Amino acid sequence: MLNWDDPLKALTPSPSPAPPLLPGLEADEEETQQLDFELEDTRPRLRSSAPVPPASIKPVNPEDKRVVNGHTDINQLAPFKYPWAWEYFLNANKNHWTPLDINMAQDVHDYHHKLTLEERHVYENVLSYLTTSDILAMRNIGLAVMEKMSAPELQIYQARQVYEESLHTWTYQHCIETLGLDQGEIYNRYRVVPEINGKIQLTNRRLSSILRAGVDLTDRDELHNFLMAYLFFAGIFEGCWFYNGFSPIFALQRRGLMKGTAEQLQYIMRDEVMHASFGLRVARQIMQEEKITPDPKALRELWDECEAAERAYAGYILRDPILGYSAEDHIEQFRFIANRRSRQMGFDQEPFPGAQNALPWLDEQANLRKEKNFFETRVTEYQTGGALKWE
Repeated sequence: MLNWDDPLKALTPSPSPAPPLLPGLEADEEETQQLDFELEDTRPRLRSSAPVPPASIKPVNPEDKRVVNGHTDINQLAPFKYPWAWEYFLNANKNHWTPLDINMAQDVHDYHHKLTLEERHVYENVLSYLTTSDILAMRNIGLAVMEKMSAPELQIYQARQVYEESLHTWTYQHCIETLGLDQGEIYNRYRVVPEINGKIQLTNRRLSSILRAGVDLTDRDELHNFLMAYLFFAGIFEGCWFYNGFSPIFALQRRGLMKGTAEQLQYIMRDEVMHASFGLRVARQIMQEEKITPDPKALRELWDECEAAERAYAGYILRDPILGYSAEDHIEQFRFIANRRSRQMGFDQEPFPGAQNALPWLDEQANLRKEKNFFETRVTEYQTGGALKWE
């Protein structure tokens, strides 16, 4: 039994020793001391009633909540001001899965016996980029974004998002281990391959300024910087680079190759679609509440440098086109998705007017409803994915 120190012990006289009890009737020492304490009216009492809140403390009014710079109690979930954020959290839990649910046996055979050298190059480098990117995403949400939110319904979905990013990292690691790839070589490519490193460094530069502690979002310059970083993260990093980044593996899947990996990426893509949708909705809410809009020149520079980084990346992983997929397809699809994300941000002007949907089958990967076993390997039916709602 725990023995807690009594802070008032030194202020009270020691009780006279109790007479010995009959054998078999020994009392618990703490219980006896407590009984003595309760019966001794002249001794200080430790049992106090709950503190009465000062008259200045009022019930939380949901209309007083704000995305950032709010002053309501961050620990009080309801009443909601942003019920849509709670719906995102509930919806995210319907897409629960782990990489162990999916059979990778055919992928091992495909990788070692069916993929060409060019296809292996694509597969390995896509995994190399994704492994680092999801760790960046996890750290950004957990360390830079969550702590700046001042409504708990927003933080709760973002807590789920942190978990999902770590789950995605586990998925890539599971694929790498299952295929027997050299982990040191795969994980270090983002450091030694300039075209992969370029995207990672751009991300670090865009996000590092909001990772620091003590960011004052009541300062308009700081708020604008946070907004730009969040638009990059939700709209481009997750909304374009991730969404478009799975497509080379889906191109293999469409030819009957690496279906296990592609199946895993489909579930990751469902998560990322919701991450991007949620983040852009939060950004629009910030713009509305704080009456702030991105500087058009800064936004143009953001789109241009992200397209340049994606072009270099596509040129490297697809330096030799694979059947049914090329660098030109990849970058055109990036532009097309970028226009879609810009509209979701609430902007009328598209960054890349006239961009064509080069991969019309890509949306099918996110919208696929599954109400079956994972390749007949799960004991129970996986039906929750079919209940997902999409923004």
